[in-house]
Amino acid sequence: MKRRTFLAATAATLGITRSAQAAEDDYEVTRTEAEWRAMLSDIEFRVMREEGTERAFSSELHDLKAEGIYHCRGCDQRLYSSEHKYDSGTGWPSYWRAIDDSLIGTKPDRTLFMTRTEVHCSRCGSHLGHIFDDGPDPTGKRHCLNGVSLTFRDAAA
Repeated sequence: MKRRTFLAATAATLGITRSAQAAEDDYEVTRTEAEWRAMLSDIEFRVMREEGTERAFSSELHDLKAEGIYHCRGCDQRLYSSEHKYDSGTGWPSYWRAIDDSLIGTKPDRTLFMTRTEVHCSRCGSHLGHIFDDGPDPTGKRHCLNGVSLTFRDAAA
């Protein structure tokens, strides 16, 4: 069973009336599942729409050192700057902050028997990754992101 289906069924059982679709409709950019599937690869869909995670060290963005801006693959919103990127040693592209806090949203993720902070695009709701409290100064945060959720625009282009 898909995670969202399971969560929606659990919420319905508990009497929580807000559906997954209603949450999707809260974003400026909305698409049907068929539209998302048509524009994303299987791994991109699994990560961005079903809150999956790509394998560590699998993203070509992980080692990218060029200056530029990382955009949401789902809606092209600017999210992260290369100025804030660093090598966390975790295997995923990592940043110590977003360009602006209004460009991302967060929510608790209670999977894997722990609570983490999930981060998503504020414009289309695409799952980006997680934020941890073990990053460098000045924020102390590590935005640990799935490269498949992002596209990169080189500043030199």
